[in-house]
Amino acid sequence: MSDRPTYVERRVTVHADPLELAAALVASAAHTTYSLYERHGEWSAALGAVYAIFVETDDVLVSSAAGTQRFEGDDLASALDRAVASIPLRGFRAYGTASFELAYRYHGLSGEVAKEPLLHLCVPESEVRIRDGAALIRALSLTEVERLVAVVNRLDTATGRDESETPPRPTGDIVDLGTDGAKYKQLVATATQDIAAHGLDKVIASRRVPIACPIDLVASYVAGRRRNNPARSFLVRRGELQFAGFSPETVLEVSTDGIVTTQPLAGTRALVANDTENHDLRSELLRDTKELAEHALSVRLAFEELAHVCAAGSVAVTDFMSVSPRGTVQHLASRLSGQLEKSKSAWNAFQALFPGVTASGVPKREALEWIRNHEPHRRGLYAGAMMFVDDAGAMDAALILRTVFQYGGDAWLQAGAGIVAQSTPDRELEETSEKLLCVARDLVPRHPSTARGSHVGSR
Repeated sequence: MSDRPTYVERRVTVHADPLELAAALVASAAHTTYSLYERHGEWSAALGAVYAIFVETDDVLVSSAAGTQRFEGDDLASALDRAVASIPLRGFRAYGTASFELAYRYHGLSGEVAKEPLLHLCVPESEVRIRDGAALIRALSLTEVERLVAVVNRLDTATGRDESETPPRPTGDIVDLGTDGAKYKQLVATATQDIAAHGLDKVIASRRVPIACPIDLVASYVAGRRRNNPARSFLVRRGELQFAGFSPETVLEVSTDGIVTTQPLAGTRALVANDTENHDLRSELLRDTKELAEHALSVRLAFEELAHVCAAGSVAVTDFMSVSPRGTVQHLASRLSGQLEKSKSAWNAFQALFPGVTASGVPKREALEWIRNHEPHRRGLYAGAMMFVDDAGAMDAALILRTVFQYGGDAWLQAGAGIVAQSTPDRELEETSEKLLCVARDLVPRHPSTARGSHVGSR
């Protein structure tokens, strides 16, 4: 397949802050579809879609201007492998999302699912990868590359230079973090009762909090990224749907040579401005038997899931119970890795690990059923994955947490907490508020005059 066409590339020097330049680029784009994905100090802006890969309830579809191909089969990983291999380009990355409800398809659970595709990946018309000092510009024609070079150079000159222009400012008066607190505490109480009845070891129970007015997603993303230190960050527009987030952990990373890595985070304390208080909270976290047990359960399941798709004896815990700061919270964090079996692909690994254990529960199938039966909303993208896959077999997938969603006239946040036998409703409600604050404190209203109330600090 060496005769397949590939992207035309041009590398240019840039001087602006990569975050600001990447945000300015997608804000200026005429495309109704784009994805901005930050990974390892690089912001990748994928603009437009020349091919799209969808998972519906039963089949995998690949669509383009030429039509739609259908890839059938009970083995979803194999169908996705064939779908990705059918893309007639070299050197592409496909960026997109997996909805939480894809997990029900993976685990053979029937029932109503979200209206959006279970998985939606786009191969971009053009792509710009920005890091300190350089931008790699990729497009399907020399003409488009030259146009984008001019756009990047113009934005690079303008970004951050006009000090007379006041940037949009976040406001703390459009989210009530205490929304439906009593209902959430009852949900936690129900979960602990079900755990005591031995149907579950752990389940992540979440709650949704509405935002009082439309949000400027680009400005909110920039403001939030400046104050968060995520594992991955992202900003996406797909028609009316927009979302921006600061993921604390990856579901998995798969290298081109088949090394699979996952990073479960479980166990939480607040992260505040006072260093002494943070040290005390960190020490408390490391001694809390409930938090330690919750984390150990997650690591055990992640190990078992990796072992299903990795070569015998290759799975190892490479980091155990470190404390990782993430915005307004600090988590217990571990990292595991293994060598993918030769007969397996990145999609097999994704199927084994998705959804992240720290966003579902233990055992995973029973936790998924509990979430479907007890949470008042379908999760959709919340606790799903923001991801890319490339034609060399690499994959990167981050949990969609710490995220603001906007669709049409509605905007909302969502957060959850891991419930185990020792959980208490008051503490789990407090934990969800601490997580919501990671995003809520930096929201920028689209029209500041529409903001009302004063609730962002509520507990």
